[in-house]
Amino acid sequence: MAEVVEVLVPGGKATAGPPLGPALGPLGINVKAVVDEINAKTSSFNGMQVPVKVEVDDKKKFTVTVGIPPTTALIKKEAGIEKGAATPNATVAGNLPFEAAVRIAKMKLEGMLSYEVKTAVKEVVGTCVSMGVNVDGKRAKQVLSDIESGKYDSVLVK
Repeated sequence: MAEVVEVLVPGGKATAGPPLGPALGPLGINVKAVVDEINAKTSSFNGMQVPVKVEVDDKKKFTVTVGIPPTTALIKKEAGIEKGAATPNATVAGNLPFEAAVRIAKMKLEGMLSYEVKTAVKEVVGTCVSMGVNVDGKRAKQVLSDIESGKYDSVLVK
């Protein structure tokens, strides 16, 4: 029976300390080897929290599966901001290019409620609304209306 440990780690900067060390130590595997593999696999997500799953089988072999960071973390990275606006309807925290919203949607599509890119992009832009992030220099709510009216259909075709 395989043991599974699921944790959120900073991209490329996991350590043998909590939460990984205490969870993996009792399983009798080389924690440093696991940490090194996690850091190698998450280095492209530097500065973001990344979901990681470590499966350890009964022969003490491990496999590391790296998930995709939350949509908000991807938006913050693409927009170059530290955090969203405290009052999203009144202030603007940053600007996300529409192409970046499409990239994020395609990255996250498998884990979203959407079945197609257009609705996945609407989910990402909807997250921008709650974060106070503009899209293509316009308010995110306006971009949602533009997507609905078909203005971005040429970009959203798979």
